[in-house]
Amino acid sequence: MLDYDLKYSGKIIAGIDEAGRGPLAGPVVCACVIMPMNKDKIIDGINDSKKLSEKKREELYAKIINTALDYSIIEIDEKTIDRINILNATKLGMKKALNSLKLKPDIVLIDAVKLDITLPQEDIVKGDAKSYNIASASILAKVYRDRLMKNLSLKYPEYNFAKHKGYGTKEHIEKLKLYGKCEIHRESFIKKFIK
Repeated sequence: MLDYDLKYSGKIIAGIDEAGRGPLAGPVVCACVIMPMNKDKIIDGINDSKKLSEKKREELYAKIINTALDYSIIEIDEKTIDRINILNATKLGMKKALNSLKLKPDIVLIDAVKLDITLPQEDIVKGDAKSYNIASASILAKVYRDRLMKNLSLKYPEYNFAKHKGYGTKEHIEKLKLYGKCEIHRESFIKKFIK
């Protein structure tokens, strides 16, 4: 997990990742984080957020926020996703997250996306399973988005967003067909499910 980051030993490394590219509803959330790389500050258990339990992600989220040299979390809403498409919305969110940092990194490690930025960058396929900083960003993005979808579930209880977080599960598609769309559904993602 540290191999990629240690290649840039002595440099300020930012990791960027997103959560929510695939769902039918809700925003895509992008996180950028700069973690300290000295051995006594390394957080044990950091991994790709998809490989961790919800309880473990929540624990690590608090540790990352308390340990990070700097971090930012950005939401790009469903209207923007519909307007510019999910890839461009993800890139926009990643750039905004990077630009929201107070500390300027020397190198940016990104999970499988290349950004139009002036800073040196390395886009790493499955980066959230290979880079400590990207994995930290993936946990921030995932926990933040999951909390957001749980809150939105209170506003739109009929869709049960707290359970599926807006992803296209069988239950979500059935609810979509039954109740129609709500204002946080992505029009461009739900066309095939509702007439």
